[in-house]
Amino acid sequence: MIHLLYPSYFRIMQTKIKLCVVAFLLLGLTAFSQTTPKAESTLVSIGMKVPTFSYEAAKGQIARISDLKGKLVLINFFATWCGPCKLELPKIQAEIWNKHQGNPKFVMLTFGREHSWQEVDKFKQDNKFTFSFFPDPKRGVYGKFATQLIPRSFLIDADGSIIFMSEGFEESHFKELVKLIDSTL
Repeated sequence: MIHLLYPSYFRIMQTKIKLCVVAFLLLGLTAFSQTTPKAESTLVSIGMKVPTFSYEAAKGQIARISDLKGKLVLINFFATWCGPCKLELPKIQAEIWNKHQGNPKFVMLTFGREHSWQEVDKFKQDNKFTFSFFPDPKRGVYGKFATQLIPRSFLIDADGSIIFMSEGFEESHFKELVKLIDSTL
């Protein structure tokens, strides 16, 4: 009944309630975000040699990054729950993997940070990706590159040096990565 007597008051209150709901939602998202500053969470830099690491290339089969020397290697870290990762991975499929998967000079390593084989296999199948996913359940590989923030991509040249890195997903950075891969291969 109050809205009939004071229609402008009712509209103002509706607007205030909507603003409070939006502020509450934004605050909630911020609370769940990773708060470590980017510079402090990155352990490598462009020009450095790729850190030495081993990973499970297939269930029970261990491989080393050093086995890939002489190839251009794209290393990507993601999580199945990560919104920006879910935006980036289909673009990786369409604009990088589909174009270069047959090139013997190119390798792509996509690691599920804190995920098991079962989780990365299910994620791959559910999203119809055709490139390989590898588990990194205890951040053993990820921990060589960073402490926080995903998605992350690192491009390693044939000599084993980091020539590109990105954190989060930004269209301009992704286009730069695609252009660098295309021009290198």
